[in-house]
Amino acid sequence: MILRQILRLSSLFRSAVSIHARRNIGLSAIVFNKTKELDPVQKLFLDKIREYNTKSKQAGGPVDAGPSFQKDIDESLARLQRAYGEGDLTKFPEFKFE
Repeated sequence: MILRQILRLSSLFRSAVSIHARRNIGLSAIVFNKTKELDPVQKLFLDKIREYNTKSKQAGGPVDAGPSFQKDIDESLARLQRAYGEGDLTKFPEFKFE
């Protein structure tokens, strides 16, 4: 009887230690990944995304889009409005639940 209780407590102790160790390893892996230097391809990719973000904020829309792009967007919006009715198709719809 005492042996069963000891074995039960030891299995509970092992599972608790196992969960605690896994969590600590997971946290240390995240901290390690944030502190290490990015791989050159990842760094280049992130730099290009940041550069595009600043350019699109300055341009107020898509970067290097000519008048044909705007014409295509206007035609697509007109076609969608004819197909699906009125409303502003450039913003997310507002739902009202009662």
